[in-house]
Parts: sequence; structure tokens; C-alpha cells
Amino acid sequence: MTPGLTVELGARSYPIHFMDGAEARLAGLLEELAAGGRPVALLTDAGVARAQAGLLARTLAGVPRLVVEPGEGAKSLPVLGRVLDFLAEQRISRQGLLLVLGGGVVGDLGGFAAASYLRGIDYVQIPTTLLAMVDSSVGGKTGLNLAAGKNLVGAFHHPRAVLVATDFLQTLPAREFAAGAAEVIKYGLLGDLPLFTQLEQAPLQVGRPELAGVIRRCCATKAAIVQADERELAPEGGRALLNLGHTFGHALEQVTGFGPYLHGEAVAVGLAAAARLSHQLGHLTAADVARVERTVAAQGLPVRLRAPLPLADLLAAMQHDKKVRAGQLRFVLLHGLGTAVTTAAVDPAAVATVWRELGAG
Repeated sequence: MTPGLTVELGARSYPIHFMDGAEARLAGLLEELAAGGRPVALLTDAGVARAQAGLLARTLAGVPRLVVEPGEGAKSLPVLGRVLDFLAEQRISRQGLLLVLGGGVVGDLGGFAAASYLRGIDYVQIPTTLLAMVDSSVGGKTGLNLAAGKNLVGAFHHPRAVLVATDFLQTLPAREFAAGAAEVIKYGLLGDLPLFTQLEQAPLQVGRPELAGVIRRCCATKAAIVQADERELAPEGGRALLNLGHTFGHALEQVTGFGPYLHGEAVAVGLAAAARLSHQLGHLTAADVARVERTVAAQGLPVRLRAPLPLADLLAAMQHDKKVRAGQLRFVLLHGLGTAVTTAAVDPAAVATVWRELGAG
């Protein structure tokens, strides 16, 4: 059994439980809630509902549920309205709890609904994708997309617990698993060179005995960063480091309409872009860039644009990034493999050059 973790935030601290299967832990949680007279509801998406039909029929059969359509489109104001109406219809009180079963999209949507409904109710993250397990379910960031950009609406609202069950990954499509591996590679690059080297030597695979340990390692790194800079207010470094690859990746998602690229696939391109930009600025060697791109590609992820995109659109999308401060866009760069820094001192011409190298027109 992989040992658990605690995200230490004083009165808002919460555990991350690691297990092979979620049913026993969920059954115990539901018994506790029932004993305390706390109402409970479930949010999931149609893909997870199909893949986890047995869990829903057995352990969660008596829990009212809302099933939304899968995909980035669910992170929208109209779908948020549906979730809030559902919670009201189920008469969930301030003592109630929302179970959020799914990947990063459902996690962000459910977390923001929990933050908003009755000015805040408890929720538990039950991530079903690798990406959600290692990244989005931990840290309390919730959010929705707007036409202007990714995650521009949201709140910091931490879960009461995170239940990480690796058996969910057995039903995860291979493309989704690879997308999650992009975030794992990110953790290696930003501060865990031994992890990056491990991934460089052997790509992640479902069912491998080391996978649970890798997931815990990523969660431990994120927990430490969140504890030190919960609301991303550090002048340099801090929680912003977790956005390595995301400034480029979010722009790619926005310009392509949040469809052709999964979030992790866009981040993969963003990691290649961040490495190339770091090389241009003299922080990485060409050999380092090649190592990054080989490791990303070996996981079945893109390192270039799949089709040309207008350079002007990509550059404009980057200006809507949440990391813009005083009109300047901050980048997360690599000062070596395993060492990341934040900086605003980047020539826009260098950014344009990187996009062109990756296939922008």
C-alpha cells in the first residue's frame, strides 16, 4: 500500500489517500456521512459513468448524481449553472458534500461549483485520469474557461480529501494516459531530475509496479509547492513553477478551440516550447532540448503543432494568460533539466521564433 500524504494548510489541511481500489474507502466515507446526517451528491461525466458502471451500481447506487458530457466544453458557465441547479434540487445544505468523480475537467467544474454553491460546501476529489491524479485534483485550484482564455474564472477551494485509486487507470484510453504523462514529465523537469531520468529511460505504462510511487512523488512535489505559495503570490518561483509548459499550451488550446488537443497534449507541446525558449536564452544546451523532446515523444505525445496555426493568434492568446503581471507575461523557463525559474524578461521575438520552430505560420 502506498503511504498517504497530507497537504498541510492549517485548518484547511486535507489528506491524499493512495489505494489500489476506491470502493472500500468510498463505502466507508458514505457510512460516515450518513451517520452524521450529511447529504451527499455526485458529479461525473458520461465517459466515466460508462467506464465505472460497476462502481456506480454498487457503492454509489444511492447517491444522487449529475452526469455531464465529457470534454473541455464542460468547463463553462452554462454547465456550471446545471451543477448548481442540481445541488439546489437535491437540497444539499452547507453541511453537504459533493463527490467529484472524473478527470481534470470534472474536477475543476465540481470544485468551482462546490466553492460557489451556498458560498462554499465540502467536496472530495476522486480522480480517474493520470493527469488529475498527479496534478489537478491537488492544490485547490478550480476553474472554467471563457472565450477569452483558459481558466479565467475560478476560485481557490481545497477539497476535504483526495482519493487516488490506480485501478481507475485500467479503463483509461491510451491517449488520455499519455496526456497525463505530460504532467509527470513536467514535475521531473521543474524540480526532480531523478524522476525525469527515470522517465527518459522508460516511459510510463499502465499496470507497471512503479506507477503508484511516481504518482505519489508528483503529489508530494505539488503539495510542498502549494504549502509554500498557496495562492501563487510569490514574486518569483513558487506555485507559478507548476505552469511549466502551460503558457504555450493554454494558448494552443484556446486557438484550436479546446478540441483537437487534450490538455496534456497541449502541455507536451508547451514543454518542448519552454525547452527551446530556454535554449534560445542560453540556459539549456541543444542536447538538453533533444532529451526533453525525446522523452515527451516516447510517451506518444506531440512536440510540434499537428497543423500550422497563425502565429499572430497564438501570440495574442498568450496575452490572456493568468500570469500576466503589470502588462508583462511571465514565463517558466528551465535553467537546467530539473531546475525551473519564472521570468518576465523575455524578448517577444524569441517567443515568436519558438512558435515558428514548432510549426506556426
